[in-house]
Amino acid sequence: MRELIRYVLVPALVGGSVGLIILFVSYFSDASNGAAKPGYANAVRKAAPAVVNIYSAKLLKPPICQQPRFREWCNRFAGDGRSQMQSALGSGVIVRETGYILTNNHVIDGADEILVAFADGQATTATLVGNDPETDLAVIKVATSGLTPITPADPASTEVGDIALAIGNPFGIGQTVSAGIISAKGRAGISRSPYDDFIQTDAAINPGNSGGALIDANGDLIGINSLIFSRSGGSEGIGFAIPARLAISILDEIVETGRVTRGWLGVELTNSPPQGSGVGLEVTTIISLGPAHKAGLQVGDLILSVNEQPAVSSTVVSRQIAHADPGSAIEMNILRSGQQISVTAVSGVRPLAH
Repeated sequence: MRELIRYVLVPALVGGSVGLIILFVSYFSDASNGAAKPGYANAVRKAAPAVVNIYSAKLLKPPICQQPRFREWCNRFAGDGRSQMQSALGSGVIVRETGYILTNNHVIDGADEILVAFADGQATTATLVGNDPETDLAVIKVATSGLTPITPADPASTEVGDIALAIGNPFGIGQTVSAGIISAKGRAGISRSPYDDFIQTDAAINPGNSGGALIDANGDLIGINSLIFSRSGGSEGIGFAIPARLAISILDEIVETGRVTRGWLGVELTNSPPQGSGVGLEVTTIISLGPAHKAGLQVGDLILSVNEQPAVSSTVVSRQIAHADPGSAIEMNILRSGQQISVTAVSGVRPLAH
């Protein structure tokens, strides 16, 4: 009987007492502090100050004003009501405390005036630093101090299925947050650009969200919201964002040099290898006097590899060539008339898109 009391009942009583004390403390602690609520308010609170609303305006003149002999007349009477203002709205993301803001190129394209409204209600004008139509990105700058830049997310930790929050200015109604997940990564062939590398999300993205932030559950920047796939013009759960790492690298180059410089080969290729081959892209067009033409590449050649990397798709090859510094060697292994040969081209500078 003594052994039963010593080894069973006493430990049970002690354990029960400790458990009651823990429950008692937890109850009153929760009652005084409030239980942690679910949601992403902390993430939004962290990122929202770095997301701005952008309003751009463009002065439109009658078509006759495009003719040289009428330009002086149009300029003289520009204020008589014959000219009209076309406005556009979008969003942007503060990425440098010195005033640099990322947005979409189509938000500010051709704008005569850019107005930036901050989350705290303040507003100021911005100047265009540079743009890159190939990725639909633009960099603008405001002369405002005390800005809070957004924190980029670690791209290695971003996975399909992660929570994604879109912050922007849909339809111009003011800063809005929508929630979803990362639906896919590395989406290509969405736009006309050969450099597509989109993050797909089902977080609601509508007109006005362009240039805004796609953030993770920690409030860090995943991407710059850019476009939607929609039959109605509104959100249908398929939106696309430019990865933050790509967007910030574009910003850095624009800030440093004023433009984005890419390598250029001067060819057009089939989109994918011949069926069953798994590798190899046929050259369909060669630009006269371009790098490929000077290197002796011919229409009908099958490019098997570029700089020792397999030519698995035109998107991959376009990126490889774009990353080649102008003046550097582009080594290609090609198949011509059933024989493999090596061709070396000197990378040129890709012409600016218009």
